[in-house]
Amino acid sequence: WSNVIPVTISFKLQPVLTVSPSWLSPGASVTLSCEIEYPSEGWSFYWYKAIPYLDIKEEAYKYELLPDGSETAQTLYVITGQTHTAAYVCRAQRGSNYYYTYYSKPKFVWSADLYPAASLTVGPVGQTLSFDFVRLTCKGNSTWWRVRKFPENSVPYCSNVWNLGESVCTLYTKASYSDDGVYWCESRSKQFSNAVNITLQDFYSGPLMEIPDDPVKKGTFVRLRCNLRRKKIFPSVAFYHNNKLIQNDSREELNFLAVSKSDEGSYKCQYSGKESPSRWMSVKCE
Repeated sequence: WSNVIPVTISFKLQPVLTVSPSWLSPGASVTLSCEIEYPSEGWSFYWYKAIPYLDIKEEAYKYELLPDGSETAQTLYVITGQTHTAAYVCRAQRGSNYYYTYYSKPKFVWSADLYPAASLTVGPVGQTLSFDFVRLTCKGNSTWWRVRKFPENSVPYCSNVWNLGESVCTLYTKASYSDDGVYWCESRSKQFSNAVNITLQDFYSGPLMEIPDDPVKKGTFVRLRCNLRRKKIFPSVAFYHNNKLIQNDSREELNFLAVSKSDEGSYKCQYSGKESPSRWMSVKCE
């Protein structure tokens, strides 16, 4: 038998930071809470404000120690007088060998109030045959901006780059609602804008009725289509002829095996509680 050699395996811990409240209200203080799952005793805590970092491909933020934010024994840190959107992180240290944890993931406290030095505006809403879209624009006392989003799932490309001058981010309603979330702007001069909670469904202006531009020939097969301009999540699509309901089921098409003169008239479709503009179908007898 060989000698027994004791081996100690260690790994670096990452604390979990929570903030309360997540949305600011006038005069309210913000409480940060830094927790470590195990071991939970014997830690000193460090508290930081997260500052936008110049190269988002390396790190999104750098960290600046908060006032009296070094080696506190308490797991809570209270901030008073915070009026604008901000981000915070924490980490912990213990033992005579000064073991440090990783930094926590940044947590945000958002403000909806407009801030002249950094502002996020929503609009205008645009429309194409395939989808609706809305533009987010960053403005303020900086020459470089980026748009950011929480949660970070399906983060739009525009939030991964710095833009000179105004930063414009275009969100589309077409594919899914994965771009729903809280949006705000950040500048290279360490400013955070107001935050906006966006649900893209709110910008959906409705379906479009697709009808042949030229008159259709009597007795021929004709297909009309309701272009939903988004991912279908509701089962029912309704079609109307001269404001009378003629079809209401899962189909997105209205078919005429042999179109007649009586089929001529105004058509529209309805989906997700919104109606398309009416369009006219002409039927010629020759």
